[in-house]
Amino acid sequence: MPVGVYRSSASAFKPFNSIPIGHIHRTSRRSPRFNSTLSTPTPPKTNRIRNFFYSAALLLSTGAVYIYATDTRASIHRYVVVPAVRTIFPDAEDAHHAGVKALQILYQLGLHPRERLRLSSANATTPTLSVNVFDTELSSPLGVSGGLDKNAVIPDALFALGAGVVEVGGITPLPQPGNPRPRVFRLKEQQALINRYGLNSEGADAVAARLRTRVREFAYRHGLGIGDDAEQAVLDGAAGVPPGSLTRGCLLAVQIAKNKNTPDGDLTAVARDYSTCVEKLGKYADVLVVNVSSPNTPGLRDLQRVEPLTRILAAVVDAASNTRRKSPPKIMVKISPDEDDLEQIRGICEAVTQAGVDGIIVGNTTRSRPAPKFTIPPKEFATMDEQGGYSGPRTFDQTLSLVKTYRRELDFAPVRLSNKTRSEGLHSEQATTETTENTQGNFQMPLSRPPELTNPYDLPPKTIFASGGISTGEQALAVLNAGASLAMMYTALSYNGVGHITTVKREMEDAMYGTKQLSS
Repeated sequence: MPVGVYRSSASAFKPFNSIPIGHIHRTSRRSPRFNSTLSTPTPPKTNRIRNFFYSAALLLSTGAVYIYATDTRASIHRYVVVPAVRTIFPDAEDAHHAGVKALQILYQLGLHPRERLRLSSANATTPTLSVNVFDTELSSPLGVSGGLDKNAVIPDALFALGAGVVEVGGITPLPQPGNPRPRVFRLKEQQALINRYGLNSEGADAVAARLRTRVREFAYRHGLGIGDDAEQAVLDGAAGVPPGSLTRGCLLAVQIAKNKNTPDGDLTAVARDYSTCVEKLGKYADVLVVNVSSPNTPGLRDLQRVEPLTRILAAVVDAASNTRRKSPPKIMVKISPDEDDLEQIRGICEAVTQAGVDGIIVGNTTRSRPAPKFTIPPKEFATMDEQGGYSGPRTFDQTLSLVKTYRRELDFAPVRLSNKTRSEGLHSEQATTETTENTQGNFQMPLSRPPELTNPYDLPPKTIFASGGISTGEQALAVLNAGASLAMMYTALSYNGVGHITTVKREMEDAMYGTKQLSS
């Protein structure tokens, strides 16, 4: 039988050569099944089922990537992101700016890293790592030191990493560019940095505007309206969160400093610089940090002498008391680790007590160069000669020693001030030999003051934040047990990534209980 094509209008086959070519084409378009090799079209229902499973698999894989990449426990943050940033940005300051910008954008998009774990213990009804600071139950005894977020661009992104306190700044009254670049140097083998930023700042007005916008957006999101009244309601505590952090269980510290061109010898002008910052920034802070310890601003550390420090701190306390808010911010002063002579420390403690300051931060970067315990490459050895403040794990021992000393001397400062005729040596001897223990946030916190010596000022013990070389859970516990209420980090974050706060918490829990007590 000759090969033919089926025609719907006929009941029989006809040879190809009996059909015009044009008719063959038309017929083939109308009847695709003339060619027995063509497959039968897939039923529409099968397509829908297949597409559903493809879409579901894509959605699940995207969700899994999102959950993983935005969890601070993900190893990608330390072992992929940090090396990539260093490779792309050989200059440490460029890397710093890129990291801040990335966190800012990711937070705005809701794609930022955040701490999803909750540390808990079968033996405790509250989080084991909570600690009470300034009548606030902090969710974490770990904080982020000033300098990482100089202009208050990413405080919320940093809180999301698990910090109990975030310190932004230092902020000067007027904008200033800081020192010429390059001004930040990596010491990779030591996991350390040398910086001579010189308090580069956008100025108090710019930062205050940014913090004001943040408060007003928070008020709007929480149904309190928008504008002056809504802002004031949040600042007065209507939202039930600290007015600075805007986050339950957290505090925002704002570091302030004088401008570089303000004469150090003109204490009136210096005090005015700090008071101006308080007036503009104080209502947006839970804690104001007075920086008199930067090694990169000429003459600034001279302000740590008793007389100038007392005058400056008294001016700050007075300005803070006039903050237009229900509860004024607490005041702390950041102290240099290089002022380690006992008489210097006692003078600082007396100035803090006389001025009514709430506590101190020990310390800042150091002018010294701690000796590494291993051989370092020649290039890094040359970098050690760069001017600026050194920060890194090698400074931890000094930090721990200073915390112990300041804890003792702060507790005895009121006693010395109230009775100058008594021997200070006697008090120091009693401070080192008679101690009591107090449990604060499940840490054994030494109280140096013997019970028979009363505080004539009737003041609560001063609060200490420890900053300098802390990079492990064991070190954080050491400074907390030495008398600090908070362990702060900066350099360790730059080397270990945004998940390092979570890592340190995990190490602390392991050290305290001998096993991981984690629940998502």
